[in-house]
Amino acid sequence: MSSVRVAAPFAGWAAPLDEVPDPVFAERMMGDGVAIDPLDAVLRAPADAEVIAVAPTGHSVTLRLANGAELLIHIGLETVGLGGEGFTAHVADGARVKTGDPLIAFDLDSVAARAKSLITPIVIANEGYRVVLIACDRSVVAGEALMEVIAEGVAAPSTAAVGDDSAVLEIGIPMANGVHARPAAKIVAALKPFSAQVSFAAHGREANARSAVGLMTLGLKHGDGVRITGKGADARAAVTAVAALIETGMGEAHEAPAPMAAVDVATLATGPLFRGVRAAPGLAIGPVVQFRPADAEVPEAGQGLVHEATALEHAMHALSAELDGAGTGPAAEIAAAHRALLEDPELLEGAQSWLGLGKSAGHAWRMATRAQADAIRATGDPLLIERIADLIDIERRLIAKLLGDTAPAMPRLPDRAILIADELLPSQFMALDATRLGGVATARGGPTSHVAILAAAAGVPMLVATGAGVFAVPEGRTVVLDADARTLDSDPVPARLQDMAERLLANSARHATEVAAAADDCVMADGTRIEVFANLCSAEEATRAVRLGAEGCGLLRTEFIFLDRADAPSEEEQRESYAAIAAALKGRPLIIRTLDIGGDKPVPYLPFPHEDNPALGNRGVRLGLQKPELLATQLRAIFAGVPAAQCRVMVPMIVDVEELRAVRAIFDEAAKAVGLTERVALGVMIETPSAAILADNIAAEADFLSIGSNDLTQYALAADRGNPAVADKIDALHPAVLRLIAEAAKGGAKHGRWTGVCGGVASEPRAAAILIGLGITELSATAAAIPALKAAVRGLLLEDCKALAARALAAGSAAEVRALIEGEG
Repeated sequence: MSSVRVAAPFAGWAAPLDEVPDPVFAERMMGDGVAIDPLDAVLRAPADAEVIAVAPTGHSVTLRLANGAELLIHIGLETVGLGGEGFTAHVADGARVKTGDPLIAFDLDSVAARAKSLITPIVIANEGYRVVLIACDRSVVAGEALMEVIAEGVAAPSTAAVGDDSAVLEIGIPMANGVHARPAAKIVAALKPFSAQVSFAAHGREANARSAVGLMTLGLKHGDGVRITGKGADARAAVTAVAALIETGMGEAHEAPAPMAAVDVATLATGPLFRGVRAAPGLAIGPVVQFRPADAEVPEAGQGLVHEATALEHAMHALSAELDGAGTGPAAEIAAAHRALLEDPELLEGAQSWLGLGKSAGHAWRMATRAQADAIRATGDPLLIERIADLIDIERRLIAKLLGDTAPAMPRLPDRAILIADELLPSQFMALDATRLGGVATARGGPTSHVAILAAAAGVPMLVATGAGVFAVPEGRTVVLDADARTLDSDPVPARLQDMAERLLANSARHATEVAAAADDCVMADGTRIEVFANLCSAEEATRAVRLGAEGCGLLRTEFIFLDRADAPSEEEQRESYAAIAAALKGRPLIIRTLDIGGDKPVPYLPFPHEDNPALGNRGVRLGLQKPELLATQLRAIFAGVPAAQCRVMVPMIVDVEELRAVRAIFDEAAKAVGLTERVALGVMIETPSAAILADNIAAEADFLSIGSNDLTQYALAADRGNPAVADKIDALHPAVLRLIAEAAKGGAKHGRWTGVCGGVASEPRAAAILIGLGITELSATAAAIPALKAAVRGLLLEDCKALAARALAAGSAAEVRALIEGEG
């Protein structure tokens, strides 16, 4: 049998693996599949199968399906640490089971309270199988079809060109969540430089590719085939550009998708405990604020076509300007998706039709957006139905502009307020007083909503899909929202309230202590100075990083200003961005990485040929040297925007000193062009094994070395970070990687150059001792990790670090090294 249909082993919320808060599963190191946040306490066989293994602790089971696929079901995260408590196995190794047979029973409340999460990954653990999701991003019942497991390879895309003024291309959709709001907006943006008419066809329907709403109504899911057709003078270029963009995955494998849901999950718990789905992690205790806003009243009849059309145009301009000022980070990404909706030709056409019937601008806009919402709802796709919230948000915000309202009417919040709503729109969340908001619970919604992204970024716990019964919780009552346990306790008994308050207090106290001390320089217990910097991509992030104790920026990812746009940023635009970040750092060092894009991070205005191995292709410094004016423009903007005393520049993907010399020539010419007389340091990123081995040679001409541990690890271990079949091999604490880091630090020290680490391992407090012992004197971490990282480093002694590093270098595997830092080796 080549294909086996797998059913949901219990009721709950089916979610893509990307949303599992554990990289082992989220990055598919264990294999591809899906996850379920369970709502019942018996795990049942999802297909006829043989039991390969039941974990001794009863928290997981592996089944062999009829086609040979090995299906791992892992109940919760970090549940092995429960030692079997709360789990009862109903089967043993070697048993044959039928679909629906009970496999494992577990205590839902007990496990939820003690585990990291109850979310349960369901993955294919052996190679040679393809997973096609049937139910994802929605609630499922036990026994409902969940996914298809196919013992075959994925067919290669077929291509055909038609005539000089037309083109046709057929490709598959690689994005895990298909074409939703953000991918649709990026496709629309990619087509802006072209004049050709481009359409998408799938599922027997066709859509204008310049319409984000139209693309969403096609209901394109992961693995779906789509025919892209172009007509016009530049049809081939347009179709090729869009296809290339889609084939990259559009960054969706590393992003959480877009807005609000329409799925109502009934409350299954008895009494005052409401169960839902975690949208943003955390614990909150506070008084309830019920929020159920009504749509603004708008007149149906207009005051004449010219008057209403002018009013609509002015309101659209005002809202567009507001979206343009949305800042950076998640808010800016959501604003970009909303701007695409605001400019959507089908929405505009619909509104103009209603205006032609004599309706007011507000009524016309509302009817146009509701019609598009109905079209999306008609697809029956739960993920796309969540995206209707974007349309509602744009509808309400534009109508507010028409009515002269400057901001949505929001409730006044008491301290630590727990806001309860049917749905919460992104603009409503951003209008809340975040300093008083303790948490959010919604009756409907899904964990992939835009508002969930905003809540997570703001550190606000959020629970969704709790059911309509949550509206009965009295205003002002103190409740406990435990998003990690997926519960809202609407009437906690005194003992539970005390327990949760103590837990919250302990977490807050520890974090507050670390944050309070984070502003001081990081000095080890023996007086050794270690610089702790932040990895950044915006002025907003820089401000937050400084507040959390960053002593500077160790890696500014400049790609943020080049991606998700139709044309390259001007030199002046770049200068302003770099200047804003430098100002936010208040004179602290700013290490700017030159543009690192290429086959794995394409942009529509810099066409790249297809590369089978983009990580080994034309990226980083290679592209900069191939397009020297692009590099020179960026360097001039850096020199003009950042004070020389604060500025440092580093070059990515260097393999030898010859590349550095070529960059130095462009670097010196750019400095001369802007009249720079002060010296600016030029360093390199050590990301390739060759650069680490040749570090002493490179350090003779570089001013500093910074190790990009993420890429160095994948190159050293020959394991592509984007390939789930080998991703389990990737660990920056592998002895082979550590030896390269040691070699780089040694090479830098030979010439008196400092060596830092700016990859993911620098954010691990427990890894700091080994890195310092290898000779690292600067760590550049995510902003949120800085307080805990500094606290860990301050307790270290350099001699102890060197001894630990020596043991790590002598280890035989990454597992042995991790045992050392856990105190087990």
